[in-house]
Amino acid sequence: MLALVSAEAVSAADAQTGTTDLAKVIGQGAPILELRPRYEGVSQTGRPNDGEAVTLRTRLGWQTGRWANLQGLIEFEDVRSLAAERYDSGLNGKAAYAPISDPEVTELNRLQLTWTPSTAFTAVIGRQRINLDDQRFIGGVAWRQDEQTFDAVRLNSHVGDLETTYIYIAHVNRIFGEAQDWRSDSHILNASYAFGAPLRVSGFVYALDFNRPQTIAVGNQSNLTWGAKASGNLAVGRYTFDYAIRFARQSDYGSSRLNYALGEQNYEAAITRGRLSAKINYEKMEGDGARGFSTPLATLHSFNGWSDAFLANGVKTTVDGLRDFNLSISWSPVWKAQYLSGFNILVRRHEFEADRTGADLGAEWDASVGARLTPRLTWLVKYADYNGPDVANAPADRTKLWLQFEWKL
Repeated sequence: MLALVSAEAVSAADAQTGTTDLAKVIGQGAPILELRPRYEGVSQTGRPNDGEAVTLRTRLGWQTGRWANLQGLIEFEDVRSLAAERYDSGLNGKAAYAPISDPEVTELNRLQLTWTPSTAFTAVIGRQRINLDDQRFIGGVAWRQDEQTFDAVRLNSHVGDLETTYIYIAHVNRIFGEAQDWRSDSHILNASYAFGAPLRVSGFVYALDFNRPQTIAVGNQSNLTWGAKASGNLAVGRYTFDYAIRFARQSDYGSSRLNYALGEQNYEAAITRGRLSAKINYEKMEGDGARGFSTPLATLHSFNGWSDAFLANGVKTTVDGLRDFNLSISWSPVWKAQYLSGFNILVRRHEFEADRTGADLGAEWDASVGARLTPRLTWLVKYADYNGPDVANAPADRTKLWLQFEWKL
């Protein structure tokens, strides 16, 4: 009897200690608080009214301390319109206005558990942010107010100069609210090896299957993409030279009812001296007249023009493919004012063509300027102007202007 009482007392003490430890771990964490108010104005040919959106994105969450190599995180996200909705969000039924893809939503943005048993291995399970490589194939679409996150299991290994990543994605929480989310049965594999700064090589296989059987268009976004990339940089005197070359192949897969095989190529070179940098980029995405090479989980806003002129139904291409030749210059001038620092100015010019036919698909100017007001507060002004050739296969002309502030705790 005494032994039983002693065992119960030890068990109760252990339970109390465990509860205390858990509370301590949670208390040792840090809050997550972000505010991002933004104005976006859009003028687009074919829409009777210009679009204007004044929205506020709020993120609120908590990241715990570490316990037994584990760390938890929970984060909620809310997007509110601060003025009358004079824009087409894709959900509000206001098709007479130019589109701005920032619907009002309140969501669980992230809920994840991270296990790091060693410096060589990390596992993350739950709803999480995934930005892989340059986000050309897998990304969080951070530019939109409602971030794209993934219900997934991610395994990372880093041994010496070899890094491997495997991800299983069960659900894609897209930027258009829960009604437009995709169920997924997708496998992501990426491996890279660094031979030093001048050369890093990587290979990847992305088997994407979006299995909403009641929506054929969503199922047709399923694809199998594989490829390789080489990148690096070299310092010569006061100059730094960067380059990247990528080749990829894509075919139908999983729930897709299509039959195709398409390729993608990307070539990039940049030169930097001090705070001034110039970059040249050429991307070729093939199309067969019925389908173009697509990257439905990418951060698409970062590619092929900020106006998103070629963005439709979750992809950014044309049925005849797309060639994008672009030049950009960026400058980060030194500014020593107390409440104004970290300036960055960028200007980019795009020239577009259809890959299969060689047809002219217009051109675009992009420009942005941003800086820090305080260590926690930044501002950004951004502009995009797409001018097409006014033919049936080209997107509608459009201009977009953004004014944004972002504060992070």
